[in-house]
Amino acid sequence: MTTTVAAYAAPAAKAPLERTTIERREVGEFDVLIDIKYSGICHSDIHQAREGWGEAIFPMVPGHEIAGVVEAVGSGVTKFTVGDKVGVGCMVDSCRECENCEAGLEQYCLKGNVGTYNAIGKDGEPTYGGYAEKIVVDEAFTVRIPDGIALDEAAPLLCAGITLYSPLRHWNAGPGKKVAVVGLGGLGHMGVKIAHALGAEVTVLSQSLRKKDDGLKLGADHYYATSDEATFKELAGTFDLILSTVSAPLNLDAYLSLLKTDGAFVNVGAPEEPVALNLFSVIAGRKTLAGSGIGGIQETQEMLDFCAEHGLGAEIELIRADQINEAYERVLASDVRYRFVIDTSTI
Repeated sequence: MTTTVAAYAAPAAKAPLERTTIERREVGEFDVLIDIKYSGICHSDIHQAREGWGEAIFPMVPGHEIAGVVEAVGSGVTKFTVGDKVGVGCMVDSCRECENCEAGLEQYCLKGNVGTYNAIGKDGEPTYGGYAEKIVVDEAFTVRIPDGIALDEAAPLLCAGITLYSPLRHWNAGPGKKVAVVGLGGLGHMGVKIAHALGAEVTVLSQSLRKKDDGLKLGADHYYATSDEATFKELAGTFDLILSTVSAPLNLDAYLSLLKTDGAFVNVGAPEEPVALNLFSVIAGRKTLAGSGIGGIQETQEMLDFCAEHGLGAEIELIRADQINEAYERVLASDVRYRFVIDTSTI
């Protein structure tokens, strides 16, 4: 038996989100029914609701930073019981059979993972995300939120947290490593927190010094304005790893010049426009230009446990559901410190 729940959806590309109702599937043998308490607003929600990344499925219920409480479980569920605090991130299924899935890299499923929203599930129906009262998810794509993190501060970790944790771990950020984070926003502020907790020397590269005090409080050791040309001269050849969290095209050649030999520049922000590159910027210095998505389910759980151990949660601004459209405009204007989170009880 399906369940009708209230949600906020974009009825069409670029249209304001509005309150509506959607159907959640019946709880299957391995499913959990989650009473959503909080849902983070990610910049990728805006990209997709406005078709910035290509054709999308409408009506669209965005939201892939979901924190809530288990309300019911299927007969075959072994990971969770009613009352557990859980989270759901950017995907709700994958083929589970390919080389990547078997290696715990479901985010890079060779057949394509199933997005939490703006995707078609294995049942042939569109998926709807976390801007809603409840969601039904397979236990295999649900993670446990440790007691050490408040649910509202945990929600953004399901995308922003894991999106930064995964490359920091993959490129071995830690003691003795110099890490730069480009942009101090919803993604970047978690990058600073996690890189600092891992023991790296952390620098923020931002357009201006407007958020310098915040950056230093969050754990950055240094803070530079990229609008100042002297920054690129002073920091040439400095970093082992640079993580770009911004959604605007950058002068890649300039940023690659900041890397040490064998350093890596990793994109986790995804601009809608193509970018230019002079290949000598990577050839000279054997540098790596790379990208990174979210993490797999096991790594996402590892990230949550790490954050709980180190007392890390997102810096949030809690909003009502009827403030979503205003929040979208404020995200685009970089007017949030540092992640909007919807109190879903207001839906």
